[in-house]
Amino acid sequence: YVYAVTYLLEDALMDRDLVHRQTACCVVKHMSLGVAGLGREDAMQHLLNFVWPNIFETSPHVINAVLEAIEGISVALGPTTILQYLLQGLYHPARKVRQIYWKIYNTLYIRYQDALIPTLPRVTDDKENNYRRWELEYF
Repeated sequence: YVYAVTYLLEDALMDRDLVHRQTACCVVKHMSLGVAGLGREDAMQHLLNFVWPNIFETSPHVINAVLEAIEGISVALGPTTILQYLLQGLYHPARKVRQIYWKIYNTLYIRYQDALIPTLPRVTDDKENNYRRWELEYF
């Protein structure tokens, strides 16, 4: 059912009416939690591309629905994908952009601290400290 509903959600996420976008975000959240691990990552990635522009919405109900949809999609796609969307705006010059990006990053960091370790850059060792992560080099 995911592929059949994707185009309907796509249209609702681009609608001018806030209620349609809010409802579509709730559907995306529940659908992404339902298909986590079932090989529907392509549809979830596609829906994330339509959910993401709504993070700048000012209505509290819509922004809560958007943030919940992003959290649901992070379960289906993994935190690394969401982090790659976040990196573009964490140090944006506009304060309003930085605020929402840091809010999403903090939520992601709280939920997936252990899963974000492999995505962090390597730090070279110095004379006093050893920063090498041996466990990540096994594979």
